[in-house]
Amino acid sequence: MTGRDRRDGLYPPIRPHLRGSLDTGDGHTVYWEVSGNPHGRPVVVVHGGPGTGSAPVSRQLFDPDAYRIVLFDQRGCGRSTPEVGSSTGGLAGNTTWHLVADMERLREHLGIERWLVFGWSWGSALGLAYAETHPQRVSGIVLRGVFTARDSELDWLYRGGAAHLFPDDWEAFLSPVPDGERHDPLAAYARLVTDPDPDVARNAAVSWSEWEAALSALVPSPAARAEFADPATAVPFARIALHYFAHRAWLDEGQLIRDAGKLAGVPGVLVQGRYDAVCPPTTAYELYKAWPGCELVLLNGAGHSLWDPGVLTQLAEATDRFAAG
Repeated sequence: MTGRDRRDGLYPPIRPHLRGSLDTGDGHTVYWEVSGNPHGRPVVVVHGGPGTGSAPVSRQLFDPDAYRIVLFDQRGCGRSTPEVGSSTGGLAGNTTWHLVADMERLREHLGIERWLVFGWSWGSALGLAYAETHPQRVSGIVLRGVFTARDSELDWLYRGGAAHLFPDDWEAFLSPVPDGERHDPLAAYARLVTDPDPDVARNAAVSWSEWEAALSALVPSPAARAEFADPATAVPFARIALHYFAHRAWLDEGQLIRDAGKLAGVPGVLVQGRYDAVCPPTTAYELYKAWPGCELVLLNGAGHSLWDPGVLTQLAEATDRFAAG
């Protein structure tokens, strides 16, 4: 297997050699797949969202000769069932703690003793929740674009904070929200995306998703915005995200940073864009201060996107370093 491409820091594309669906016992099945070296260092990739699904490019962040790479789709996402599309059925029994239990069930199913946890954005919150619950099962952690679902983070995103940087996109974001509900767009959107009128629900989901797309790249990307505007992508993304954020992800306020001391002895690397408008760096910095032995890499030329300058290079250095032991 050749090394990483010097231009983008990725290993060549690979295909899974093992895949399956894990029955959770409560009406859900969780899609999972394994690629890379069957005898390599296990790593579990925790995708963002909530509500997106695993991405094939995730496999390319790891040396396939060194890693046993596990991807899975969180409940209601991707190839897991029931999906959240035209209905909200996939939201039943779908909380952070169900996902943590799914990860542990998957680890046991695959016969893995300990694994590296790799997550980004929402996946960093879920990865932390898992690691703080099962620190003895975690060999290390790499997080990008750190998010912990605190009120301050949700206020920044959905109650006017980021509007100071994106006033035009914020105006578009507010357009589906009735005037009397604009004091709390998060609550308004939680109602709108489950409206019985499919047109209202679909249009709200697209507006919600377009706001996320506007904030995600350091330089605006028309292609990314078009992808987020596709109702097939936008509807499940918005419904699951709002289901989680309306409940602050079933976490106590500040819980993931409060409990970072449980990770003492677990090595970690945080790769954070200085200008990340989705997950501002103050969260990564506070986690870094609370987590003994954690390393923080602040990238002065990056925002939230994987493709922003320096992000892939720093992730490559982190995963190669963990692969080396």
